[in-house]
Amino acid sequence: MADTFDRFFSDASHLMKKSAIREILKLTQRPDMISFAGGLPSPDSFPVDDIKKITAEILDEDGKAALQYGTTEGDLRLRTLLAERHRKDGLKLSPDNIIITTGSQQALDLCGKIFINRGDVVICGLPSYLGGLNAFSNYGARLTGIPLDDKGMRPDLLEKTIIKLKNEGNVIKFIYIIPDFQNPTGVTLPRERRVEIIKIAERHDLIIVEDSPYRDVRFEGSPEPLMSSLDSHGRVITLNTFSKILAPGFRLAWVTGNSVIIDKLVTSKQAADLCTPPFVQKITARYIEKGLLDINLRKTVELYRGRRDHMLACFRESMPEGVKWTEPSGGLFLFVTLPPYMDAARLLEKAIQKNVAFVCGSVFYCNDEGHNTMRINFSYADKEETCEGVRRLAEAIREEMTTA
Repeated sequence: MADTFDRFFSDASHLMKKSAIREILKLTQRPDMISFAGGLPSPDSFPVDDIKKITAEILDEDGKAALQYGTTEGDLRLRTLLAERHRKDGLKLSPDNIIITTGSQQALDLCGKIFINRGDVVICGLPSYLGGLNAFSNYGARLTGIPLDDKGMRPDLLEKTIIKLKNEGNVIKFIYIIPDFQNPTGVTLPRERRVEIIKIAERHDLIIVEDSPYRDVRFEGSPEPLMSSLDSHGRVITLNTFSKILAPGFRLAWVTGNSVIIDKLVTSKQAADLCTPPFVQKITARYIEKGLLDINLRKTVELYRGRRDHMLACFRESMPEGVKWTEPSGGLFLFVTLPPYMDAARLLEKAIQKNVAFVCGSVFYCNDEGHNTMRINFSYADKEETCEGVRRLAEAIREEMTTA
């Protein structure tokens, strides 16, 4: 047996990092652990009985096709239904503008594969979704972060950064942005900023990768337009997922964009998994046709609104002075900022001892900042667990405050 396998591994493999969130989730499997760590939908939102009935229908009526290989682009009926749904967003799409992927994480990986050469710059939020950062880094991207405020990415800093990077001779490929209930901060980009960022991309000839997993999980207010609906030059690619609005176990997502880009994604996906499982695609298409997706989505939004409100009430009651948090209008997360002298990684060790878990905010920063921040999920735990978990977390914070 070889003493070491390092010499066999590719350069690209050495760029790969394990997901900090996935590693933390391993620690949270203990039955006495209350976890605010993962971006997990509540199992109470899963339409088990409906899926059971539809699965039987598909097997009875179309079982042979459902169990066969499918096209890489995805089930035509599902893509057609998705194109119809996007009409309410102001998008005029055909199935050729859509590819079905095995989760939106695969879509992020495919974007990295078709756009990034080693050393290219990808611009992202500061902070930004860890799964996107890792996907792009795996292809050798150099990540440059643009600070966020309570309205999301700042266009003024974005353009200054682009100009500086170009003057230094860098190749910038795309802007990665999560405009609705951003992960991890929960903030939403207003329409005027979306328009401004698109204009910046046009001026500097850049692509925008719009990651939109939480858009439909809105608790109040009117939805902002998809960035792709404001784009008249085909520069915006939008990533969508069923994981937050149906079931993450389906591993089902879709990408909309210019047909030339979609075709390149199809070619890239063929080398990855040939096709996303046709079985779950047909189940999902039938689920949409029956009008059940919107019915269940309303129930899910109501469930998560209640859990957000409950967690915020627990935070207001339990958290010591000096701790701040966001109060998002949708999505799955609060973003918590501790006093500057505190280290969330040290706090996590103490919290784990008290059987409560979160994700350190620093993992979402591409520049090694954010060490006094943490991301808290409110969708998974029930009300009783939430209050007890927040109490334990507040206790750990107080103890750390006295020793930091």
